[in-house]
Amino acid sequence: MFLILTLALLPLGLIALVASLQAIRTTDLEKEALLRVAVTQSARKLSADLTSDRTALMLTANSFAVSGPDRAMCARLSIFLASHDRGGGRYYIYDRGGRRLCGSPQPEPDGLAPERRFSVRAMHLLPRSQFLVNPVQSRDGTVVALAYYPRAYLEAITSPAGALPNRQISLRQGRDSLVITQPSSLPQSRSTTLSARLDPSDMILTMTMRDPPVTLVRMLSLFLPLVMWFAAAAIGWFVVNRLLIRPLVLLRRSVATYHPGEVLEPMRRIRTPAQEIVALGDTFREISEDVATHEAEMAESLETQRKLTREVHHRVKNNLQIIASLINLHARSAHDAEAVEAYATIQRRVDALSVVHRNHYAELEEHRGVGVRSLISELSASLRATAPAEARRFGIQIDSDNLHISQDVAVPVAFLLTELVELAMLSNPRATMHISVQLEDDREDRAVLRIASPALRASQEMSERLEDRYGRVLTGLSRQLRAPLEHDSEAGDYAIAITVLP
Repeated sequence: MFLILTLALLPLGLIALVASLQAIRTTDLEKEALLRVAVTQSARKLSADLTSDRTALMLTANSFAVSGPDRAMCARLSIFLASHDRGGGRYYIYDRGGRRLCGSPQPEPDGLAPERRFSVRAMHLLPRSQFLVNPVQSRDGTVVALAYYPRAYLEAITSPAGALPNRQISLRQGRDSLVITQPSSLPQSRSTTLSARLDPSDMILTMTMRDPPVTLVRMLSLFLPLVMWFAAAAIGWFVVNRLLIRPLVLLRRSVATYHPGEVLEPMRRIRTPAQEIVALGDTFREISEDVATHEAEMAESLETQRKLTREVHHRVKNNLQIIASLINLHARSAHDAEAVEAYATIQRRVDALSVVHRNHYAELEEHRGVGVRSLISELSASLRATAPAEARRFGIQIDSDNLHISQDVAVPVAFLLTELVELAMLSNPRATMHISVQLEDDREDRAVLRIASPALRASQEMSERLEDRYGRVLTGLSRQLRAPLEHDSEAGDYAIAITVLP
């Protein structure tokens, strides 16, 4: 979101930056124009003063060449030069012999040798002594007048009328240069330099104006548009985050931790002026209330269904017990041995179905299916209780893992065990039987039910019973279990794979 806001405000930041750069460029052009005016005015003013002094010097030199030295004229020349020269200017008048005819009381500055006094025709810089000399000869060339101008005078004359801070003014003549005004010590920075030629001379007046040093304040003012752009993006992101993003994040967390049945009230912890988010939170609350109501109704319906199912199983179990009791009563009133045996056979199968139903009803609340070990144990006890008198000591050993099977598997398993135990009791009532249920090595959803007994070994009587009735029943039960019933006739072993619950 912050990146999007930054990109959205980028054009405004660029416009402000371009405007700031344009303002800086306009300021630079104004400074350059002001500097051009200042250097032109300073050059003209210095040229005018030097020309005026040259005229006075020439008049005095011509007068001395014609009529000789004159103290009154010398005094008037001194008064004229001193009227606009308060910086310590000096003047001297010499003849060809080197005799001083007139001049200032101060000693003559160094830099111009006596033999060069008549050879210098124009203004000349004396960088070593920091003076500007202005020589003027008389018309006949017998007298020369020299005017020396120090830096103080030149600075006063060339100083511009306007305020130009950090300026440097210098005079340049060929390779010689004289710095008139030296700015205060500033670090290296960008500068602007303009020049103007003095008239009449080959001397150039140069004025340089340095920009102020780059300070933190100037840098901030230069990058103020970018700072404003970033600040606008940050403030926009802060506002959006506080008013929109953060409430949405809290709303998402509340929805993520929601569990069916609870009443979701996210707006209790969220405060935002955005009415859309408030409406969304109210919508979630209404939906959660509807879900909680439906959950409560479903839980109530489920409890009612569970009670009805428990009642149905209870009644079925009671009906099976009633049927078993009726069969037992009829068996007691029968006098024929075959009828008694037939009743006993029917009762054993009803008991097997009752055992399955009772175990399934016991595990109904936990939905784990029918326990194999308890099913086989209870079924074995029931079979031994209803066994013929000669088979009352028929032994049954049980070895089973803690496994569970569905009711669809438990019913054919119970009938299969009933058929094999009855077959073994009829074949050899004094034998024993070993029943085991073990998981297969490579699978967790399959187990092997194995029934082994010497009474199940191959014999003529065993073959007749299998062909008469038991064989068809065992085949039908193996089809219900969807697995082949393996029989080892020599060892008296039956084995079949059954499906167990995880």
